[in-house]
Amino acid sequence: MTVDDPGLWCEIGAASFVERAALFLDRDGVVVTDTHYLCRVEEVRMIAGAAAAIARCNALAVPVVLVTNQAGIGRGYYGWDAFHAVQGVISSALSAAGGHFDAVLACAYHREGRERLRVANHPWRKPNPGMILEAASRMKLDLSRSWIIGDKAHDLAAGKAAQLAGGTLVGAADEEQQLVSPLADMSFVVNTTMNLSDAVDALIVDGRAFGRAR
Repeated sequence: MTVDDPGLWCEIGAASFVERAALFLDRDGVVVTDTHYLCRVEEVRMIAGAAAAIARCNALAVPVVLVTNQAGIGRGYYGWDAFHAVQGVISSALSAAGGHFDAVLACAYHREGRERLRVANHPWRKPNPGMILEAASRMKLDLSRSWIIGDKAHDLAAGKAAQLAGGTLVGAADEEQQLVSPLADMSFVVNTTMNLSDAVDALIVDGRAFGRAR
């Protein structure tokens, strides 16, 4: 962990991505199956096509940044060691497909957290944009051409708050689709797809993200 804070995780690779547009990803429900407080390595299940989609972005020199709320840590269900172990399994699966994360940021603060992790509205916790803004500051990214993909409305809300170009909601229930619809406007595009692979295909094909400055 590279942030001196008990509730935050910030791990950023050494590659330079100055002025590059990035792809921000939620984890559970987007990259791996959401098991509700994933903390055991044997329960990690990569979603079909996710590793290949991330590798495709890597090949295009699009920085891939994971931004994940970790309420389970805040609530005391598991610790950062378990989070790190799970991330290790995910990273191995990505590597096998030729992919990797360029940065991983996580926030354990929660309004129902235990002791020092009890914070009602921490700026890093989605729907707040803190994790995105921290990554952008450290990596000197171009947020105006960047995109976020998540399975919850709060993922896209964080992207809009960070002034990204847009966001894609994947595999979400009707309720989440209804919540995300009001986020769409002239400055923030909202898409919906079945999964991460389809979302990346659409972004690369239509050229609205990554390639051109607005």
